[in-house]
Amino acid sequence: MANKREGARGTHGKKVFVYDTTLRDGSQSEGVSFSLTDKLRITEKLDELGVHYIEGGWPGSNPKDVAYFKEVRKLKLKTSKIAAFGSTHHPSKTAATDPNLKLLLDCKAPVVTIFGKTWDAHVSQVLRISREKNLDVIRDSIKHLKKKVGEVIFDAEHFFDGYKSDAAYALQCLSAAIDGGADWLVLCDTNGGGLPSDVFDVTSLVVKKFKHKTGIHCHNDGEMVVANTVMAVQAGASQIHVTVNGMGERCGNADLCAVVPNLQLKLGYRCLTDAGLKRLRDTSLLVSELANMKPRIHQPFVGQSAFAHKGGIHVDAVLKNPATYEHIQPEKVGNVRRVLVSDLSGKATIMAKAGEFGIDMKADPETAREIVTRIKHMENQGYQFEGADGSLEILIKKARGHWKKYFEVRRALVTVSVSSGDEGQYSEAVVVIKTPDGQEHHAAADGNGPVNAMDKAFRQALSAYYPELKGVRLLDFKVRILDETKGTSAKTRVLILSGDETGEEWGTVGVSENVIEASWQALVDSIDYRLHKKAVKPVRGSGKD
Repeated sequence: MANKREGARGTHGKKVFVYDTTLRDGSQSEGVSFSLTDKLRITEKLDELGVHYIEGGWPGSNPKDVAYFKEVRKLKLKTSKIAAFGSTHHPSKTAATDPNLKLLLDCKAPVVTIFGKTWDAHVSQVLRISREKNLDVIRDSIKHLKKKVGEVIFDAEHFFDGYKSDAAYALQCLSAAIDGGADWLVLCDTNGGGLPSDVFDVTSLVVKKFKHKTGIHCHNDGEMVVANTVMAVQAGASQIHVTVNGMGERCGNADLCAVVPNLQLKLGYRCLTDAGLKRLRDTSLLVSELANMKPRIHQPFVGQSAFAHKGGIHVDAVLKNPATYEHIQPEKVGNVRRVLVSDLSGKATIMAKAGEFGIDMKADPETAREIVTRIKHMENQGYQFEGADGSLEILIKKARGHWKKYFEVRRALVTVSVSSGDEGQYSEAVVVIKTPDGQEHHAAADGNGPVNAMDKAFRQALSAYYPELKGVRLLDFKVRILDETKGTSAKTRVLILSGDETGEEWGTVGVSENVIEASWQALVDSIDYRLHKKAVKPVRGSGKD
C-alpha cells in the first residue's frame, strides 16, 4: 500500500545535485583508511547509485590520492563527475606558482572544489593576512583554475560562523568567488554547530542576493546535520554535500542515506532515480565493509532495524496497513520489513514470522497462541529470538509437527586445559552421533576454544552422512551473562551466527548456567536448521566410522 504522506509537500520535481565526499571527508573518520582499491570500488558503487559528483580526494595531500586520480580515469563511469579537492593558493604564492593548485590541474579531474576562508577570525588568526588579501586569494585561485577546468566549486569554509561574526565580510567572500568565475557557492557549516532555523535564514538570503547556484556542506557536531541540510535545500540550495553513512571528521557529515530519501520521498525533490534509491542499503553496507566499520543497525532508512517491528500491537497493525507504523515503504530504499519475536509478541507476530518461513498458520491460530506462550516462558528463562531466527523456525515447525529427526546426540565430552606456559589454552571435543540408519558416528577434534572444538567435532561426525555440512561455518559467537549478581551460577545466553558456502546466514540460541551447554544447544540448533533448510538426503552406506 502506498504511503500517501510521501511527497505530500512536493516541489514539482526540482533537481538537487548529490555531491558525495565519502572518499575525502568521509575517510577522515577516526579509524577509517581506504585503500586505493577500496576507493575505486566505492567510486563504481556511487556511480551505480547515480550521484552527480564524487569527490575523490586531495591530490596534494598524499600519494594514494594522486594515484586515485590516475586510476579513476580508467573507469567507465555513467553518471558521476570526479571532483578533486584542495584549498585556495597560499598567501605567500600566486595562483600561478602555487604547487597545490598545480596538482589540482595535473590530476585532470573535470571538476575542482577549493575551500577558502570566509570567517574573519580565520583570516586574521589562522592565515594572518588582511581581509582584502583574503578576497584576492579567493578570486585569483578560482580565476586561475577556471581557465583550465570546466567546473569549479567554491566551498565557503566556516561560512555560517563567519556570517554571525561579520555578515558583510562573509558575503564579500562569496562575491569574490563569483568574480573569479566559481560555478557553485557551497555554504559550509564546518564546525557543525548550526541550527536549522539559522541555516535556512542565511541560505535564503544568499540565494536571493546572488541568484547563483548554491550548495550546502554541513557537519554533525550538534546532531543537526540532516535537518540543516534539508532546510538549506528548502531555502534554495540545489547541491548537497554528503557521505555514505554520515562518515566524516569528528562527529561526521550529512548522511547521504538519510538526506536523499527525506528530500526525495518526503519533499518531492529529484536527487536519484528510483532504481538508484533502491541501492541505498547495499551501498551503505559496502562502504561499512570497506571501512571496516560495523553497520549501525538503528541507522534510519537503511539500518537493519529501520523497519523492524517487535510489539504485538505494532505487528498486527503493520500487517493490516504498513503505513500505520512505517513512514515510507522499506523497499524504496532497498530495505525490508522485519518482524521480531520476543516476550512482547502476540499471535499476529508469530503468524507473520511463520509466513516468512513459508508456514501458513492462518488456519491454525490455536497453535500460534501456544507458541506465543512457549516463547514468553523461554524468554523469561533468558532466551532471546530476535537474533536467532534459526532456533525460532525450529520451535515453530516442531510445534506444528513439521520437524524431522536427522540425528540424535548420544553423548558429548569437552575438555579444556589451561597452562601458564607456552601451550596456553587447549580444548578438545568428543561427540557420538546416531543417524537414522542406526549407526553411531564418533569424532574428536581440537580447537582454539571449546565451542570451536565442538563445532569441528560435530560436523566431522556428521559430514560423511550429510556431506552438505562440510560447507557450514561458525561466523560469530556472542555470550551474555543474564544475572551477574549470581556469580558463577548465573545463566548464560549464547547466540551463534552460522553460514554456508552460498552466503546464507542464520542465528541460533542456547541458555544454561553452563556456558558450554548453552553453546552446545545453539550449535545443535545450527546444524539441525541447516539440514532441514536444505532438505538434505543422507549418503547411503556412509554409516561406518
